Amino acid sequence: ALMRDVLGLSNEEMRGAFSSWNKGRLESYLIEITEDILGEKDEEGKYIVDYVLDKAMQKGTGKWTVISALEQGEPVSLITEAVYARVLSSMKEERVKAAKLLKRKQGTANKEEVLPQLEKALYAAKIISYAQGFSLLKSASDSYQWELNLGAIASIWRGGCIIRSAFLDDIKKAYDEEENLKNLMVAPHFHQVLKEAAEGLRKALVLGIQHGVAMPALSAALSYYDGYHTEHLPANLLQAQRDYFGAHMFERTDKAEGEYFHHNWSGEGGDTASTIYKV
Repeated sequence: ALMRDVLGLSNEEMRGAFSSWNKGRLESYLIEITEDILGEKDEEGKYIVDYVLDKAMQKGTGKWTVISALEQGEPVSLITEAVYARVLSSMKEERVKAAKLLKRKQGTANKEEVLPQLEKALYAAKIISYAQGFSLLKSASDSYQWELNLGAIASIWRGGCIIRSAFLDDIKKAYDEEENLKNLMVAPHFHQVLKEAAEGLRKALVLGIQHGVAMPALSAALSYYDGYHTEHLPANLLQAQRDYFGAHMFERTDKAEGEYFHHNWSGEGGDTASTIYKV
């Protein structure tokens, strides 16, 4: 939507952008077929993508991944948002009515300036999504004693599947160098490229937000990236709220990890505390 509605690009212009990206670090199966789809015409010379109804269906693999992630306590937020975006797209009649109630900001942006930022945004988001996916695999492997070889898995996917991507080679190298790598984002190679690419992600999101363009997966990518790299999150306030309304207890910064405390916030709750349940 950013390319079509804000930059005002035609199908051929968008196809050209994806073609260019597929020759660089974004080379992947999904970028490749997006180029093909944008250029495909019917027997009357009409672009097929223009008359495909904007209601995305699903078989369930995304939902199952999200359920597994919740069970493992792993924030696989990009896939989660992608699943929800499909669900939202299915509400076509509601969206048509709601769209009439909201006037969006008009105007276009400079494509020569924005397209390089979009390339960076896609690259950053892809890396972050793979980082989440491999983190989930590692968590499941530890939980179920699967002893997965994550580097070998990257090589298998590189050989051919819908998530085939050129930087799977870099993922394999990262796990070859550090078998127990906690997260791909902190591997030296990906740490360096993300510092540059994440700035493009920020700029793309700012532009989309200013024009009322929904970008759930890209937004989730940046939130995860920033959250993961933040030493002190405001979750202390969240946990204090949980202890206030449900006596769910909290750990203290001045005590050993694993010790739990309850505070009588209202002066009326007494010393009763809930049990601890960790996902």
